[in-house]
Parts: sequence; C-alpha cells; structure tokens
Amino acid sequence: MKEILGVTDDGPARRRWFHDDYFDLFVWETGEELTLFQLCYGGDSTERALVWDKKRGLFHDGPPQATEVVTRFEAAAAELPERIRREVREKVQEFAARRLAVQARRKKFRRAGWQKTGT
Repeated sequence: MKEILGVTDDGPARRRWFHDDYFDLFVWETGEELTLFQLCYGGDSTERALVWDKKRGLFHDGPPQATEVVTRFEAAAAELPERIRREVREKVQEFAARRLAVQARRKKFRRAGWQKTGT
C-alpha cells in the first residue's frame, strides 16, 4: 500500500491514508500511539471495513470475510511503516481468530466524503 499525502489531520490526532487496488487503510495517530484505524476492503458493491478504536475495541462493517482479508493484507502491508504494519496486522489476526464474535455494526459500510477515491 502506498501513502496518500495531504490528508487533513483530525486534531489532536494525525490522520494517514494508505491505498492499493483492494485496501484503503485510514490511521489516526497521537504522537507514536495508534488510536484508531479503518481497514476498508472489497469492491464498491461489496465494500467492508474492519475498524479498531482504542476506546471501543474492534468491530466490522459489512459481511465479514476473515480469511480473504488476512491473506491479502499480509501481502499488501509490506510497504507500510513497520509500527503501523505490526499494530494493524495484530488486529487483523485477532479479527480472523474471533471472526463471528466481532460485532458487526452495519450490513453495508459507507465512507465519509473525504475517504472516497473518486473511482
């Protein structure tokens, strides 16, 4: 995944966006601490998101596909900064291990306006 530069911060957190053909990873950091991430994946009609929030924990939007997301994330994450890759990988693997126990908030995931790639 490559970083998309110029993303507006969400004070007090720094917001970062990493993208490839299958994933969009949105990360919020305060200093060196990861406080929130959204790992969006799938095509337009089947888009899902794995979300981790330091305060609320791990949840999933859309029908889960744990095996697929773990395999594809491992391949795509190679270019992420080490700390982000390590922390997100840990939560992705936790999601896969817990699969159905992770709370699903919605059947379909909707992005905020600033998260759309325009494609």
